[in-house]
Amino acid sequence: MSMADPLPSGLLEACVVVGPSNDQIKEVYESFLQENGSPLPLLDPEVLQVHAPPFVTKGSVNEPGVGNFSRTQRRFSFIKKKNDRHLALAGKAKEETTEDVSVPKDLDLVALPQLCFPGGLQVSQKQQEEQFHFLVFTDVFGNQSHGVVLQYYKPVQERMLKHNGHQRLSKLPRLYSAYGICIISKHPYYNALKDCLSSLLGRLKTCQNTDMEQEVKEFSAKLALVPTPPPGQLHVMFTLRPVTIVLPSKEDKNHPVIDLDLHLPFLCFGSRELLQIISSILTEQRMVFFSSDWAKLTLIAECFMLYIRPLRWQHPLVPTLSRQMLDFVMAPTPFLMGCHLSHYDEVAMETGDLILINIDEGKVVSSDYHDVDLPEAPQTAAECFKRRRKGLQLHYDLEVLHQGICRDVNELRMQRRRWQNKLNGDIQNITLELIVNMFRDVADHLNYEHRVFNTDEFLKTREPGDQPFYKTVLETHIFHSFLKDRLNGKFDTFTRMEQSTRTEDQKRWKASLDFYRRRTVKEMALKNGRPDTGLNKRLGTSLPNLGEETNPSVLRHMSPTKIFPEMPLTTSAKPVKMFKLIDFPPPLSYPHVCHYFGDLVLQLNKAISATPPHDSNLLARYHYLRGLVNMLNSKRLDALSDFQNLYKTDMEIFPEELVRVLVDSLQTEEKAQAERRSELRWLISKVKNNDKSKRVESDGRVKKFELPKSPMQLEEFVKCTQESGIVRDVGAIQRLFEALAVGEPKQIDPEMFRVFYTFWKETEAEAQDLFLPDEVMERLDSRERVYKLSSSVNTSYGVGKIAVTQKRLFLVTTGRPGYVEITKFRDIEEVKISAAPFLLLRIPSLKIKNRLKKEIFEANLKSECELWNLMVKEMWAGRIMADNHKDPQYVQQALTNVLLMDAVVSCLQIQKPILAASKLAYYERLRHEAPMIIPKPTAETLKHKINPSQNMRSLQSVDVLLYTPGQLTFSADLDGNPKLWCALSCGKVVVFDAVSWSLLQNCIDLGDSQLNCMMGLDQEHLWIGSQDSVIYIINTRSMLCHKQLTEHRGEVTDFALEKLSHRPSHAQVYSCSADGTVIVWDVPSLRVKRRVHLTCDRLQSIQVHDTVWCCARDCVMELRQNGCLLRKISLLEDVKTKASAFSRITLHMERKQIWTSFTDSAELYIFESSDPTKPPKRVTLPDCCGVTCMIRVKDQVWIGCSSGVTGLSKVVGKIFVLDSESLAVEKELEAHEDCVRTLFSAEDRYVLSGSARLDGKIAIWRVD
Repeated sequence: MSMADPLPSGLLEACVVVGPSNDQIKEVYESFLQENGSPLPLLDPEVLQVHAPPFVTKGSVNEPGVGNFSRTQRRFSFIKKKNDRHLALAGKAKEETTEDVSVPKDLDLVALPQLCFPGGLQVSQKQQEEQFHFLVFTDVFGNQSHGVVLQYYKPVQERMLKHNGHQRLSKLPRLYSAYGICIISKHPYYNALKDCLSSLLGRLKTCQNTDMEQEVKEFSAKLALVPTPPPGQLHVMFTLRPVTIVLPSKEDKNHPVIDLDLHLPFLCFGSRELLQIISSILTEQRMVFFSSDWAKLTLIAECFMLYIRPLRWQHPLVPTLSRQMLDFVMAPTPFLMGCHLSHYDEVAMETGDLILINIDEGKVVSSDYHDVDLPEAPQTAAECFKRRRKGLQLHYDLEVLHQGICRDVNELRMQRRRWQNKLNGDIQNITLELIVNMFRDVADHLNYEHRVFNTDEFLKTREPGDQPFYKTVLETHIFHSFLKDRLNGKFDTFTRMEQSTRTEDQKRWKASLDFYRRRTVKEMALKNGRPDTGLNKRLGTSLPNLGEETNPSVLRHMSPTKIFPEMPLTTSAKPVKMFKLIDFPPPLSYPHVCHYFGDLVLQLNKAISATPPHDSNLLARYHYLRGLVNMLNSKRLDALSDFQNLYKTDMEIFPEELVRVLVDSLQTEEKAQAERRSELRWLISKVKNNDKSKRVESDGRVKKFELPKSPMQLEEFVKCTQESGIVRDVGAIQRLFEALAVGEPKQIDPEMFRVFYTFWKETEAEAQDLFLPDEVMERLDSRERVYKLSSSVNTSYGVGKIAVTQKRLFLVTTGRPGYVEITKFRDIEEVKISAAPFLLLRIPSLKIKNRLKKEIFEANLKSECELWNLMVKEMWAGRIMADNHKDPQYVQQALTNVLLMDAVVSCLQIQKPILAASKLAYYERLRHEAPMIIPKPTAETLKHKINPSQNMRSLQSVDVLLYTPGQLTFSADLDGNPKLWCALSCGKVVVFDAVSWSLLQNCIDLGDSQLNCMMGLDQEHLWIGSQDSVIYIINTRSMLCHKQLTEHRGEVTDFALEKLSHRPSHAQVYSCSADGTVIVWDVPSLRVKRRVHLTCDRLQSIQVHDTVWCCARDCVMELRQNGCLLRKISLLEDVKTKASAFSRITLHMERKQIWTSFTDSAELYIFESSDPTKPPKRVTLPDCCGVTCMIRVKDQVWIGCSSGVTGLSKVVGKIFVLDSESLAVEKELEAHEDCVRTLFSAEDRYVLSGSARLDGKIAIWRVD
C-alpha cells in the first residue's frame, strides 16, 4: 500500500452487476419476433452497476445513494481485454443523480464482463438454472482479489413490450436473459460469498426489475459492514436471511484464508496425477486446467496453491479464461490458467510445451507431440504421500451413516462444516509433509552468514532418479523465495513440521558441532543391509584422484537428515470461538450505520470483559476485531489503541501494514491527540521507525556458491571458505591460508582452491559409504564417527587399517575383519616417530604409548608416518584440553585441524607438504608453548562448558542466563527436559537442553539491542528485559515472542517476582528501568498495578523480600510495597576514594545480611538489614578489579568478577565462592578468558556462568 491508499474496507471490495444493455436485448427480441425459430446469438456483456464502499459518509446523511460508477480507472490488473472498448451504460442515467463513485483502483472493468460470462452471454427461450463460478484477479504488484459470480436468468419481455407498445403479453413468446452479479473481496471467502449470493438470489427472483438496483445496493452495503476475522481461532458469523454465514479465520497472519473444500482435487485425480500437478507447479511449468464446469477451474487451482504452502506461486494465475482470452496461453513465461473443456484441442494444437490438465477425466498430459516426460515428484516423498492419501475419508455421506437426521438446516450446515474443516486439516498436513520431505535438508547446504546455497552439494545428496526434478526446481522463483525465508529464519509451517518430525538422532546431528557429514556407528548399522563391499577406497589413502569420474550411490552422499521417519499426522481439533454480528441496520443511512458500529463495539466490550485474563489469545482476537470495527467507523485513535493492546495479548497477529496505513491516515487533530497519549505516541514512533528500517534493508538475495576465478587474499579466502561449507571458524581458516599460501605474495591460486575443495568434498561424500564389519561396530559407541582411515599397513597388532574417531584409534584387521583397540586419546602417554629396520632399509614407523598398557603400538606407515604423527598428536592435545576445560568443542576443533591437515598434504604439490600441514597443528603447539595448569578447585568444581555462539559468525557475550526446570508430567506438545536460556550480546536468545546440553533453538531474534535480564514465570512464559525499553514475553512452547510490554521509557534492567499465594497466577512482577522507574505488573492481565519513580543514578537491580530493595549506581534503597522509601544506603565517604558505583546487591535475610559490591573495587560491604546505618563488614577479594555479578546459593555467595591477568595465564574472569557466615573465600575458580558477565543458580545444585565476548562460553559448576 502506498501513502495515498485508503483504509481497507470490510469484507466487500466491490459488487458489480453485468448483463446485456437494453439496446442489445431490444435488438435480439425484435430479430427473434421477425425470424421465429432462428438461433439466438451470444451477446457482449456490459457493466450495468458498480457498488463499492464507502456507501455512506458523514456528509451524505441526506442523500445516501451510490450513483453511477466512474469510467476512469486508475490502475489495471494483470488481465486485459483483447479488444478494449468503451463501456456502455445500461439505459439512461437518472437525471437527478449527479454524484460519481470512483471504481476501486485494482478493479479492471474492461475484462470483468468477459470473466463473468466466460462462455458468452446467453439469451434463452427457457428459464435456466442459476450457476456460480469463481475468479482470481492479480494486479501488477502481485496482490490478489477474489470474485464469486452468480449467473441467473430473468424474463426480459416486460420492459421490451411496454417500450414497443404491445398490449397482449400472454400470446407473445418469452425470452430469458442471463445477468451476472460478481462480489469482489480481498479475501478468498469462496464458500461464504457464494452463500451471500444465494441469500440475495431469493430476493432477486421476487423483486421487480425496477427494484433490482436498490436490492443489490443494500446487499452490497451490508457486506461492507462485515469485518473480517483476525488470524487465529475466532470466526465471524452473520445472517443474511435465511442463511447464516461463517467467515473462518486464517491459521496465522502469514497463511491465507481457507474457505473451500480442499479435497476436491482428491476426488478428481489419482495420486500419481496429483503429484504430477504439484511437481509441475514446483518446477514452474506452463499449465492449463480444463473443465466443462467453470466453477471447478478456480477452486481446483486454488487448492493446488494451498497444497504447496508455504511455497508460493509467483507467476500469472488466471484460472478462468474467457473465449476471447485464449491467446493468453501463448505467453512464454510460466503460468497457471484455465479454460473450458471445449477449447482443449484448440489449445493443445496451437501451443507446445504445455501441461494440459483435464479435471473432468482426471488426466495430465503434455501438449508436445514428442515424448516429453511429465515432472515426477521425488520417489520417497511420493510414496509417503500415496500411503497417507489412502487413509483419508473423502465422502461425507459415509462419515455420517451412523448419525440421525437433523431437521435444522443451519445445524446441518454447521455439522458439514466441522467435517470439512477436519478433512481440510488432514489434507494440509499430508501436503505439507510432502513439501517437507522434498526439501527437508535444504538448510544443511545453506550458509546463513553469507546467504549462500551450495546447489551442487545439495544435488549430490539426491537419488539419481530424483535429480531431474531437483535440477529444475533449484532454478525457480518459488525455490529462491523459499531459500530467502529459510535464511531469514522464518518460523512457518514448514519449519514447525520439519522440527517436530525429526528423530532423536537427527536432532542430535542438527545440534551437534559435527559439520563434516560422517555417519555415526548407529547410522552405519541402519544402512549395512547391503553386501560387504570392503573398506572405503578414498578414506584408505591420502592421495586424491581428481580426474576420476564416479557415479556414487546416493547413500554415501546422503545427509543424516535425508532419512526421514513416517510419523502419525494428527489434526488436533482446535477450539473455535464464534463472534456473531448483530442484525444489519438500514445500510444506506449514516446514523444507523454509526449506531450499528457502536453496538458492535459494546458487544465486543462485553466479550472482552467476560474473557478471563489468562486467555490472552482470545483477548487478542477480540481487540483486533474491535480495532477493525473502530477503523470502519472512522474512529482511528480507538482502533490504534486496540491494535496497541495486541502487544500485551498476542503480537503475532499485529497487523503491521494495516497500522501503518492507519497512522498515515490520521488527521491533524488526531495526531495532536495521539501525541498526548504515551502508548499511542510510542506505537506511532515504532511504526515510523520500522518503516525507515525496511527502506534500508538489503535485497536479501540468495547466492549460489561458486569457486573463485582469481587469486585470493586472506579476507577473500576467509569468505570463500565459509561459503563453501568447509569450515567456519575464522582462526582455523587463517591457519589454513598460511598452510596453502606457498611463496610470495601470500595468496591462494583459484586452481589450488579448486583442488582442495574437490578433495574435501569427495572425501566427505565417500565417507558416507564407509562400511565397517559388525564385529567392529559392536565395539564402538553408537555416536562415534570414523573420520580417517589409513592405507593397509603392518603394525605390532597385525596387518590392517588404522581408524580415527573422535574418541580413539583402533585397528581394523585384514583377512578376517576384526577390531583391535590401539588407544583412547585421553590415555596416550607418548607419540613419536622411529625407524623400523626392514632388510637393509629403515622404514619410518609411528609409536604410540598408552599409559594403561605395557606394550607400545607401532605401525609402519611409510610415507604417511609424518602426517599421522601430526594428526594423533593434535587429537591427543585436543582431548587433553577438552578434559581439562570440560569443553567437548576442543575435540571438535582438533578434528577440524586433522581433516584440514589431511587435505593440505594431499593437495600440495611441493616437496615437504608436512611442513605446511604442521601450521594447522594448533592445539599441539599450544600445549607446548603455553601449558595451562588447571587449579584443583576449578577442576573439581567445573562440570561442563558449552559455546552458545557455535552457529554464529563471531563470538558473542553471554549477557544473561536462565535455567527453567523440566516437566514432571508428560505433555505431547511440550518437551519435558529442563532448559538453559542464553541471551547473547547481539540481541538473540539461544536455548539448550539442560540434560544433554544440545542446542534446541538456534536463535530467537529480539532485535539488535542488548538484553539485560530474564525471568521465568511458569512453564509457558519467559520475560526478557531489553536495552530498547521493551519487555519481551516468550512462549516456551513455540519459542516465539508473542507479547511485548512497552510501558517503560528507559532500558529495562531487572525483574523480581512476588508470589501472592501458592497458585502461579496469583503473582505480581516488579520491573525496573535505568531511568529510575519501577512498575508492578499483574501477571494474568499484564496490567500496570503501580508505577513508582525513584531519584537515583541508573537503577540496575531489584529484589523483593517482604519489602522491595533497589540498587542504583549511587545508592541502595528499601521501599514499602506501595513505593514509599523506608531506608537508603549511600556510598560511604571512604568508599568513594576506591569505588565509583555500586554494581550489585544480594539479600540473605536469614542472616540479616545485605551484600553489596562495586563496579571497580575488589571490596564487598555486608550491611545488617535490621540497621544499615551500622558500619558494614568488609571483605577484599584477591586479584579482582571489580564485581560484575553476585548471587546467593544456599549458604554461599557466588561472585563473578574481572581479574588482573598475570604471567602466561589467560584467565580474566574469576568466580569467588564465599561462606555467608564466616565471610571467608571457600573457592577461587578460574572461570573464563574474559570477565564473568552473569551467574545463575540451577535448583541450588549447579551454578551457570557466562562470559564476555573474548571467551563467550557458558560454564556449569557443581555446588557443594
